[in-house]
Amino acid sequence: MLPNEETIVLRPTTAPGARPALLAVFAHPDDESFGPGGTLARYAWSGVAVHLICATGGEEGTVDAALLNGYESVAALRRAELLRAAEALGLSSVTLLGYRDSGMPGTEANRHPAALINQPRAQVAAQIVRHIRRLHPQVVITFDPIGGYRHPDHIAIHEATVAAFHAAGDPAAWPEAGPPYAPQKLYYTTFSRRLLRLLVRLMPLLGRDPRAFGRNRDIDLTKLAEVEFPTHARIDTTAVREQARAAALAHVSQGAGGPLARGPLSKVLGLLGSADTFMRAYPPVDGDAREDDLFAGVQW
Repeated sequence: MLPNEETIVLRPTTAPGARPALLAVFAHPDDESFGPGGTLARYAWSGVAVHLICATGGEEGTVDAALLNGYESVAALRRAELLRAAEALGLSSVTLLGYRDSGMPGTEANRHPAALINQPRAQVAAQIVRHIRRLHPQVVITFDPIGGYRHPDHIAIHEATVAAFHAAGDPAAWPEAGPPYAPQKLYYTTFSRRLLRLLVRLMPLLGRDPRAFGRNRDIDLTKLAEVEFPTHARIDTTAVREQARAAALAHVSQGAGGPLARGPLSKVLGLLGSADTFMRAYPPVDGDAREDDLFAGVQW
């Protein structure tokens, strides 16, 4: 365990394998709520042990100075917001890997020695392997290969998670990380490119530039609309709409509650209604797949 790594247990845990378990692996505090928060809440409140790994402290998030009163740093504030969101979602545990937010491409934060993108992928994968073997999740979810909107940390944690998923069941891979355990399914979070392309066409009519989207105007939606990922699973989150909303609102420092401020692409995702969508990366899909449960076909 790295010196800065920390695991916070929020709900009593049972022996691995005693009940279904899901592990979500993301980069920043708020990724769990502004993305698949409804899905995490749905499974948590239905009895699944839902665990979260957050790779960085979110130090590069833009924060109102007034919100820092009582907190020693941006990371401390965002840690507190993350734990409030995790409570709202019903998560069983949150693990902070302890790396630094790398910032968006081309920023000074990219060069910080503690930034996630400057760590060996094998080192980060080994950490995730240890937690997979400890928690025994049947299902793992993370970002798509471009990290949703090409954030360097999202891409880095995607790569490390995919490597860890496939290595966790191999007794020759990092034997010091515990007895081998192979999760059964791997999913990537996705969103509708058709809807995104529609948004790109509509935004100029509303006086907004689709090439300067997000709180910091640093996301080019026109480039994201060019990349297509299949949707294999659609998870209805209607029953946990309030829990998901409470989790999103916990991230006050990141503009929770604003019209376009619930994380990048949130407006697009909001138009999808009360459902989250995913691409199934493993087992690989041969042809078409339409799942309404990430645990479909899972044995435990």
